[in-house]
Amino acid sequence: MTDDKDVLRDVWFGRIPTCFTLYQDEITEREAEPYYLLLPRVSYLTLVTDKVKKHFQKVMRQEDISEIWFEYEGTPLKWHYPIGLLFDLLASSSALPWNITVHFKSFPEKDLLHCPSKDVIEAHFMSCVKEADALKHKSQVINEMQKKDHKQLWMGLQNDRFDQFWAINRKLMEYPAEENGFRYIPFIIYQTTTERPFIQKLFRPVSTDGQLHTLGDLLKEVCPSAVAPEDGEKKNQVMIHGIEPMLETPLQWLSEHLSYPDNFLHISIIPQPTD
Repeated sequence: MTDDKDVLRDVWFGRIPTCFTLYQDEITEREAEPYYLLLPRVSYLTLVTDKVKKHFQKVMRQEDISEIWFEYEGTPLKWHYPIGLLFDLLASSSALPWNITVHFKSFPEKDLLHCPSKDVIEAHFMSCVKEADALKHKSQVINEMQKKDHKQLWMGLQNDRFDQFWAINRKLMEYPAEENGFRYIPFIIYQTTTERPFIQKLFRPVSTDGQLHTLGDLLKEVCPSAVAPEDGEKKNQVMIHGIEPMLETPLQWLSEHLSYPDNFLHISIIPQPTD
């Protein structure tokens, strides 16, 4: 991959100032003060909220504590979605800090997966990395790695160590010199206002005539409503890591530089308010 390390570093160290507040119906022995935290965009909620959990458990009786879960304005937050994706999709137009509500009871079984331990997060993360490499390299890169390499990827993410993570991840971002990119681009497009909450499809970074496909090319094929105004409404916002890439940006470059640690491009389509 081209060595734009500053871009990779800026993406990695993206943070969202967040205010955690205990749900009003939770029983506490004394007042629960809000807890403020800078959340890393590239991580997962249940991986970085131990301090939040300890803060609120201090004011609660042990018998009133069950599995912790989070919601934003009535929407339960999926722990297996990266934090940056959750914010872009649900709260990108709101003022900071991001106000998240903390719950310890009434777990929403229909909306969320249980996350009993960090082993579950690791298993989910590695499953995504393997799926991405199957698309990019027919699984050849990830299969040639040793178990300690897989562990280094995970520990780099868990401990927020950029260099530790990218020492291994750069191998997953390489491709043969005679080719112009990956076999297919690992991506997921998310929408909150349609019956298709997310879209995945096989899409090559290079056309049959050798031209690099762009973000606009991808959207026109798999999610045309994102790039073309309908009924005179404004075009939807297209966000990755809190930014709006130009539609002319090559998809291969985006995949190498703006993928989340799971090696997927997580693309949010945000409807624009009508006048």
